Amino acid sequence: MEKHPERAYLDLLEHILDNGVKKEDRTGTGTLSVFGYQMRFDLSKGFPLLTTKRVPFSLVASELLWFIKGDTNIRYLLQHNNHIWDEWAFKRWIESDEYDGPDMTDFGRRCLVDEEFNKLYQAEMQTFCERVLNEDEFAKKYGELGNVYGKQWRNWTSSTGEKIDQLQDVIDQIRNNPDSRRLIVNAWNPEDVVNAGQKGSKAALPPCHVMFQFFVANGKLSCQLMQRSLDSLLGCPFNVASYALLTHLIAHECGLEPGEFVHSIGDAHIYSNHLEQVKEQLSREPRELPTLTINPEKKSLFDIELEDLKIEGYNPHPAIKAPIAV
Repeated sequence: MEKHPERAYLDLLEHILDNGVKKEDRTGTGTLSVFGYQMRFDLSKGFPLLTTKRVPFSLVASELLWFIKGDTNIRYLLQHNNHIWDEWAFKRWIESDEYDGPDMTDFGRRCLVDEEFNKLYQAEMQTFCERVLNEDEFAKKYGELGNVYGKQWRNWTSSTGEKIDQLQDVIDQIRNNPDSRRLIVNAWNPEDVVNAGQKGSKAALPPCHVMFQFFVANGKLSCQLMQRSLDSLLGCPFNVASYALLTHLIAHECGLEPGEFVHSIGDAHIYSNHLEQVKEQLSREPRELPTLTINPEKKSLFDIELEDLKIEGYNPHPAIKAPIAV
């Protein structure tokens, strides 16, 4: 009997539980980690939006469209009720010389262990998001995350100051030289990741999904993502759906069918405070995968908006909540 496509992900969780080693990490949470793992998803078998827990497609899609636009400011995300990147922008605000509110040091950990602090943190975060949405100058200064994915994909700056649109270039190559082995977009700029996330750094967070490569064969477009670090419970479902969506969008633009999404991972980990949630997810049986529909009138992925993307037949198990490590 053919394995359900979602088993590729569930097998990863089981592999980490069975073989992971305990490691410390920058968040202070601790992980079970394995090194070197690969998953494959045949996109003809359905769109890989997990069914063993609900994954909000609108958040996946709006984040990807944010990358595609070359945007690095969270205002666009907030306008689409997407709070994936809030904590990293908020961290830059509270570490600034202009912040004069209550002490938010180590807010990611403290809000999990101190109920009173968590209430204070939530109020500060709400105020911060409202200011990013409503105050142009504040948004320009503190909604900005620096040289993260959108900048590297669409506006890479060379040592000579030349601006390079990697995403447009790779689309042009897929159209004109589909057999090329150089169909690559790279997000890891060594100059920008030095001290990334520290006060005054060029990027709020170094890229986890470091680079991706396309492969054209038999009228199909496949994509391989190379990811240095993977939060297997919270991040992985988004990463799989996001790059599957990107593959669909570029295939749509180039007149190809979507082929495979291949996910190659360096450090694949489960945070120590996610173990019960992982076991809960593994206890559930996968359901039929949904399908993706793209507005046929929109040919270029640069013209796609959220309303042009539809997920049909999605019937997942309930969401599983877990704390994010910042």
